[in-house]
Amino acid sequence: MWKDFFYYSKSERRAILLLLAVAVVLLGIWMAVPRQKDGKVLEDSPQIAAVDSFRSEIKERRKSRYVPRKTEERERKPKEMEAVLFPFDPNVADSAALRRLGLSAFATRNVLKYRNKGGRFRTPESFSRIYGLSKEQYEQLVPYIRIAGREERHDSAEVSAVDKPAIFKKDSSFVSSKYPEGTVIDLNKADTTELKRIPGIGRGLARMIVAYRNRLGGFYEVSQLQEIPYIAPETNRWFKVDGQVLRKLKVNRSGLDRLRNHPYMNFYKAKAILEYRRRRGDIKNISRLASFEEFSEEDISRLTPYLSFE
Repeated sequence: MWKDFFYYSKSERRAILLLLAVAVVLLGIWMAVPRQKDGKVLEDSPQIAAVDSFRSEIKERRKSRYVPRKTEERERKPKEMEAVLFPFDPNVADSAALRRLGLSAFATRNVLKYRNKGGRFRTPESFSRIYGLSKEQYEQLVPYIRIAGREERHDSAEVSAVDKPAIFKKDSSFVSSKYPEGTVIDLNKADTTELKRIPGIGRGLARMIVAYRNRLGGFYEVSQLQEIPYIAPETNRWFKVDGQVLRKLKVNRSGLDRLRNHPYMNFYKAKAILEYRRRRGDIKNISRLASFEEFSEEDISRLTPYLSFE
């Protein structure tokens, strides 16, 4: 009886075996192919691990190519902007030369614009008025400024001990060109030729002294020499100041450039003076100037001999 239920014909047995074979193949494929969960490939798949490794390698290569180049540019930039000092004429120097001297791009453009409009620098002091040129930069550059047609007399023929000592090492006439110990000269009247005869002062320092004296309007104390770089207090014994023949700074008549060019002034002090004049009229005396917050007691003390309120 039971054999009637489990009896299959030969063709039926073949069909059943074929179906079992297909099921086994499908089961094997299902187990071999990476399974998915919620539409995402499982993270433990070998293919995914290979892809992640490849992506990480690409990122590392990009970093290795990019970071050193950026670092190299940062390290190279300060060297490109390092100032190189050499004699120059501000009326003919091109932009490349001005940039090599340490001028910013802004200051260089202002120099070129001034010249293109027909302007000419007639004195080293006029070069100091360029916007973007700091006081420190000007003081560093002034010994190297050479304006055609304005060289001091005999500068090309005279050489100081500071400039070229080896040339006159055995020349007794060079020794006599310096003043003997005990000599005292007037600081406000000495030209570069006299200044270079002071031991320890060469052509560069002589030019700096004259340039600073012109900006000041004259010295009222010998100790003001120490406001010039590289001049030691021991040099003061060679100088005196007879009287105070100073060139006054007209507070109520001078413009912004003239005011701010004075060594004891700056842009903000000059601007405060102009604003007061615009709103309230002339400044009557130094006490009114002392009430401005831009001026300290030290500023007032140093400026008093130079100011005129006419």
